Amino acid sequence: MTVKEQVKELWRICFDDTEAFIELYFKLRYNDRVNIAVQMNNEIISALQMIPYEMTLLGQIIPTSYISGACTHPQYQGKGVMKELLRKSFLRMIDEGILISTLIPAEPWLFDYYARMGYSPVFNYSTRTLLASELKPSSAPISIKKSTVYSEDIYRYLNRKMHERPCCIQHTADDFNVVVADLILSQGQTLSAHRQEEITGIVLAAPKDEVLEIKELFAEDKETTDQLLWEASRLYPDCRQISVVSPMTGNSDETTVRLGMARIIHTPLVLQLYAVAFPEVTINIALTDHQLPMNTGFFKIAKGECEFSITKEETTNYQMMTVNELTRSVLEPLHPYMSLMLN
Repeated sequence: MTVKEQVKELWRICFDDTEAFIELYFKLRYNDRVNIAVQMNNEIISALQMIPYEMTLLGQIIPTSYISGACTHPQYQGKGVMKELLRKSFLRMIDEGILISTLIPAEPWLFDYYARMGYSPVFNYSTRTLLASELKPSSAPISIKKSTVYSEDIYRYLNRKMHERPCCIQHTADDFNVVVADLILSQGQTLSAHRQEEITGIVLAAPKDEVLEIKELFAEDKETTDQLLWEASRLYPDCRQISVVSPMTGNSDETTVRLGMARIIHTPLVLQLYAVAFPEVTINIALTDHQLPMNTGFFKIAKGECEFSITKEETTNYQMMTVNELTRSVLEPLHPYMSLMLN
């Protein structure tokens, strides 16, 4: 079997996904270039994919690598195979100039596992539950168009709105094509709101049991939001509740949910971005990174500059940090967000 076929079979063994989703993933998302694997006796026993995504961060757009499909054959679990595979992926990320790695743990217990590899749970989202019976249409002249295919106009609007989020994983047109294909597998649809032929809002919605999940929502005003949600509820009359997923806003009727994790890969570059964004900050950090020893050392941040040294200055007071703590310290105050990740 080819590498792709072996990884696909390993996926079937390790994950409880439908055959339709597996076929979609390996047709549109997987390729051998992003795959990294461990073999034994000419058979792949562990694999993961490093999916490239851009991210808005501290006023810049940076390259990140999303760990997808990380799995080990049950016969070889608990023997350190995945730890070695992740270390290899980190080294490749360094070579490719990746600044941050992200992932979404497939199970709750994996948050602790990935924490041991330097990841911190910094990606959260908010959910707001609405009753379909209480939704009302807007009186504004807004037309709604439904779509089950990729639309360049909708992508351009989505892309513009997502780039307005200051700390957010971004999606290319190819990514959005995969997202739409996955949405259709879930019996979902894309709705776009129009005023005089101009898009003023979009919703990506899919039913799950008796709940209509709003996976992404952008709108220029409340009237557009109301019209989009009302039209979405009419498409799925069996869904009595609407669950709206969005970045955290702090409203009392929202529930915050832990979603994903991040890990700083290229510490000097990330801290230089941080120093430039916060020139008033002065801090000295003694960093420990067990998986990437080249990050272990001493960082001095002051006046918009970051200096790195492997040698400690005896006259300098340092704040001791692990890479987990550093990742949390840099990212958590920025409320990082990810959506439409096929999770």
